[in-house]
Amino acid sequence: MEENVLIFGHKNPDTDSICSSIVSEILDKKNGWDCTKAVRLGNVNKETQFVLDYLGIKAPELIESVEEGQQVILVDHNEFNQSVIGIEKAKILAVTDHHRMANFETSDPLYYNAKPYGCTSTILFEEFKAFGHSVERTEAILMASAIISDTLLLKSPTTTEHDKKALEELGEIAKINIEEYGLEMLKAGTALDDFSEEQLVCLDAKNMEKDGEKFVIAQVNTVCIDDVLKRQDKLEDVIKSKIESNGLSLFVFAITDILNSNSEIIALGARVDAVEKAFDKKLVNNRVFLEGVVSRKKQLLPVIDKNI
Repeated sequence: MEENVLIFGHKNPDTDSICSSIVSEILDKKNGWDCTKAVRLGNVNKETQFVLDYLGIKAPELIESVEEGQQVILVDHNEFNQSVIGIEKAKILAVTDHHRMANFETSDPLYYNAKPYGCTSTILFEEFKAFGHSVERTEAILMASAIISDTLLLKSPTTTEHDKKALEELGEIAKINIEEYGLEMLKAGTALDDFSEEQLVCLDAKNMEKDGEKFVIAQVNTVCIDDVLKRQDKLEDVIKSKIESNGLSLFVFAITDILNSNSEIIALGARVDAVEKAFDKKLVNNRVFLEGVVSRKKQLLPVIDKNI
């Protein structure tokens, strides 16, 4: 029996990571490649669970590591420090991604499809068309949900015309009202009261590295920033512990208001100066309000990374 080729997104997976993994497996099978299997590298968040429940499908199997030589396909990421334990010794066959390329190297040639779109699933939708495959309702909802999530219903500055066109077409295939479904889905992901401070900090945290300095940019979506800030002291205790245990120079925790498209960030660590320089604002009580900032990929990471 042929060994499975594992498909997965990044650690602390979001809706795009999970949905793109599932859709990528569906696309492979339509292409006659039956050995691929979608898996995940972390717990499913509430927003993604809303999508899975809506479709009545189970989340992909959870894995924690891969063995040397395991064949894998990466979606929605390429940086090794955001991937599975053992990725350095795995055989990467392909990547489909919409992020920057960093800390990535392979010993063999591979298929690499990266485009500066708002969502990985937009790229996958174009692949369906390129191969001449029809899109069924299930994969249409999966891809539409990923685009809604990554672009915040097309309000994020990461949104491209490709994302808008794809979401319109997918909505028609899925026979859903994108605005109504999308708002319900996004709100499902903002129910944070039953999360511990540890869970909140780790819910959507991405590890970065530049010139030997390690830093993290974490993000949570909400409809009320103040509700999260009520827990600032306990959140900071967790963040300080992460900084110490992981040798981090900086930890940025972004609390994003999905209704008003603003963020408040908490920043701790030896390199908080990078945040202050990036936005030309001084931190007060370890916080700064950023009007119109909602995207980690386009509005937080590039300017912070530039000043590290």
